Amino acid sequence: MSRRIRWLGLVLIVCFALVVVQLVNIQVSKGPSLAQSGSNPVNRVPNYLEEDRGNVYAADGTLLATSVRIAPSGSHSYQFKRVYPTGALFSQIVGTYSPFYRSTGVEATYGSYLERHERSAETLSQLLSPPGATTDDITLTVVPALQRAAVDALNGLPGPNRDGAIVMVDPRTGAVLAMASSPSYDPTPLTAPSYGEERAAWNAYHAQDAEGYAPIYPLATYNAIPPGSTAKVVTTAAIFNLDPVLASYDFPVTRCLTNIPDTNQQICNDADTAAAATPCGGTIAAMLPESCDPGYAKLGLLLGADHLARQAELFGFNAVPPLDLPAGYVQPSRYPNARQLSPGGDPGVPGQAYSAFGQQDVATTALENVLVAAGIANGGAVMAPHFLAKVTDAQGQVVKRYRPHVWRQATSGAAAANVIPLMEAVATSPSGTASGVGFPPALHVAVKTGTAQVGYPSITSVADWMIGFAPATNPRVAIAVVVPSQPLSTAGATIAGPIVKTMLLAALAP
Repeated sequence: MSRRIRWLGLVLIVCFALVVVQLVNIQVSKGPSLAQSGSNPVNRVPNYLEEDRGNVYAADGTLLATSVRIAPSGSHSYQFKRVYPTGALFSQIVGTYSPFYRSTGVEATYGSYLERHERSAETLSQLLSPPGATTDDITLTVVPALQRAAVDALNGLPGPNRDGAIVMVDPRTGAVLAMASSPSYDPTPLTAPSYGEERAAWNAYHAQDAEGYAPIYPLATYNAIPPGSTAKVVTTAAIFNLDPVLASYDFPVTRCLTNIPDTNQQICNDADTAAAATPCGGTIAAMLPESCDPGYAKLGLLLGADHLARQAELFGFNAVPPLDLPAGYVQPSRYPNARQLSPGGDPGVPGQAYSAFGQQDVATTALENVLVAAGIANGGAVMAPHFLAKVTDAQGQVVKRYRPHVWRQATSGAAAANVIPLMEAVATSPSGTASGVGFPPALHVAVKTGTAQVGYPSITSVADWMIGFAPATNPRVAIAVVVPSQPLSTAGATIAGPIVKTMLLAALAP
């Protein structure tokens, strides 16, 4: 009996030794080659998982991005392809997930949720048996009907130059309801499992068009354009917020402002010469609706460098708005700082006059300009703009919900309240620059037009603007529209105004 036990023990020892030898062989001798082998599932599964991503939805549940299988599981070719059911409609928001190039749009911003990742254990059973890797879905704030209305409005612009941008937000939360830019692009070629096809599309989408804009970068967030008289909203806010004594300043009715310090130039109302200018003046209650350039230039000089620059920066100028797009796709708007507007600076004291009505060294994106309107609409509080509404897991449970928060406290509530009726009068007063747009009284709009001259010293074109919100008594939407590179004969009211009316009707009509 003892002899059999000894033989059994010897056999077990030999077996154990063989196991040890084989383990050493696998781990040491063959380990490196096995680790790199294409047959190793560890190497195959990540390639498979890289392309398997969660879905992206609009606010109403419309599918904006999903993944479809294009190769059998376990193959070495790309097994999934990203598809975008709405095509170019949301391409500059959703972006693309490319096999060869970096991701763009919210595909990049929220890639850690969309790609397959390990889930955190939330229960005791999950601690004992960890949940498997999964993808999450994201839902955005954008509304397809409003996005389609914005794209159609840009496509319907008259004339050969039809580049432009529209941004509509909820001023109470900062939620972006629509953001359309022209030019735009079709995301499909950027998801092709072909390097040549993707490279051709990537290069084409980075090329500037005849007006100087590249499709890959949303004009709404990337390109800062002179705001023209929409900047008078910032100047008006500065008066009520920082120097309310000026609210009663009465500018003598005149055609031009002369005797500007440190320059022999004059600023005429909506013209280059006194003979062509229209007389204007009065207090800001009269001058904002009729958009009196010389009067606001004078107000800029009276406010001075510190107040002008500070108010612009309180609205977010010279900073990057925290919109959830990848770095570089949202650019800051520009406003000269106090040192630049002071004596000896560039543009110096004359810059105070020009900045006050949005010319020369002031430039803004449509995103920043809608935040100016939204800040006035929201009692002076500029909410952080955002696309994300929520993140949900594979079971439909909310993983993360966006929490609206203030980005800038631009003015006091009282100051904002004083600006609103002046913006209402832009549309309702007979002398208001938007009186001819034809806003239905039921919309109860508060707006400001802008017609920015582009090209110095020779004016070559204008950028037509309108910003605003509605209803003025309880604002639910704010909007900015810009159409650059327009003929000198056009104006913000005639080009941007009809678009604003269309968008507000689409958003607020019962």
